[in-house]
Order: sequence, then structure tokens, then C-alpha cells
Amino acid sequence: MSLVAQLSALATRIGTEIKGLIRPDHPGLARAWVNFGYVGGAIQLRAAYNVASVTRLGTGRYRIDFETPFPDAKYCWVATGRSNTATGTIRFAAARGTTDGKTADYLELVCTSSAASLADTPEISLVVYR
Repeated sequence: MSLVAQLSALATRIGTEIKGLIRPDHPGLARAWVNFGYVGGAIQLRAAYNVASVTRLGTGRYRIDFETPFPDAKYCWVATGRSNTATGTIRFAAARGTTDGKTADYLELVCTSSAASLADTPEISLVVYR
């Protein structure tokens, strides 16, 4: 058996094994994700999974409504914000303690500048795990 044939057989076997281990209920899979930004005075929703809508609540404040609510608010989320200029300014995505909401139905997050002031950005990427 040639090396190419052996590698192909190995890849097929690994794929079969992994397919049986990673199921839709696996906790390591994202339950929701979205890529959006605030450009030209409007939310641009580029791509999403299990996200019904994104609403701008004010400068740098956004609410992400889930299409299928979670059983509770015990989920983990990670978000990043992209700079809105080519000058090296930084944007951070975060939650502000109890003043912003995290429920089974939605998540509110903020985007700030490096000076910690609320700021809009052309791109935020959010991933939610449960």
C-alpha cells in the first residue's frame, strides 16, 4: 500500500472516530455567534447563527437577541472589537457589571476605546458557548 493510500485511509478513520465524538450537544460547540458592526449610522449584520437581531442601544452599547433562548443565563461568551480607524486605536468588547443585561433571551455588551469610553466600531465578533 502506498504512503498516499495509507494517509488517506488514516484520515478517513480519524474522521469517522471524531464524527462519533462531536455531537450537536457537545459543550465545546458554539451555541450562537455573530459578526456585526455599526457603519454609516446603521447596524450591519454580516453573518450569524442563533441570533435573531442586534440592536444599538446607544454609542458603543449593543443588545444581541438569541433566536432560540438558552435554558438560563449560565453561558460563556467571548467578543472582540475591531479598531474603527487605521491609526492603531483599539476597541474592546466587554460587559459592564450589573448595568448591562445577560439573560437566557439576550446579551447586552459594550464596546469601548482604549481610554474606556463607549465607542462604536465597524466590527464586533461574538461567540456564545453553553
